[in-house]
Amino acid sequence: MTDIYRIEPLPAPLAPDRAARLARVEAATLGHYLHSGFLDLGIRPLIGATRVAGSAVTVQIPGPDSTLLYYAMDRVRPGDMLVIDRAGDRTHACWGGFMAAVARLRGLAGVVIDGAVTDPAAIVAAGVPTWARRTSAITTKLLNLGGGFNVPVSVGGVSVTPGDAILADDCGVVVIPPSRLDALTEVALKDQEEEGGWIERLEKGETLQDLVDIRSMLEKNGMEGAGA
Repeated sequence: MTDIYRIEPLPAPLAPDRAARLARVEAATLGHYLHSGFLDLGIRPLIGATRVAGSAVTVQIPGPDSTLLYYAMDRVRPGDMLVIDRAGDRTHACWGGFMAAVARLRGLAGVVIDGAVTDPAAIVAAGVPTWARRTSAITTKLLNLGGGFNVPVSVGGVSVTPGDAILADDCGVVVIPPSRLDALTEVALKDQEEEGGWIERLEKGETLQDLVDIRSMLEKNGMEGAGA
């Protein structure tokens, strides 16, 4: 019989202090200087105004089947970000009120699904932040068709390796390799602090020109009247 399942060990979890620090970063702040790692914008939050971060634990399940998801949900850890690759299926909902309740019991930081969910009200009530493409009344079943657990996956057009850091908020979802996490977090938090200071200066009557020398930038590229 063909081996239709690939099951790998859990990755090292993201330390709580690193996850908490990353969760202070807005996804859009990283968007100022990163050009990759952002999931397709069709993957949207079901719970607004929420930002979470954690280590990616991945599941890949095909079409109408969610057998391996049940296996995975007995093994996820508090603080993990569950990332589900639906192998291109956007019709069958692998996640609903029941799995959302299990996710709450397991202490997941959040769930990212490249596909459909059902029972959106129950998912919201369970309180575990969830990102998905759409809702559907057509659900998966226990068909034993195979899949992967803690394997590299493709979600929202981005490759996700187990153990990658995931930052998700109401603007989007970002995948960050662990080797870049601390440096990016440091820069982003400094940028956010600086932006807050800029707003205070504008409230006191300063102009954007006082903050950034836009005139010289325009003049450098030959825009007439920039010095006015």
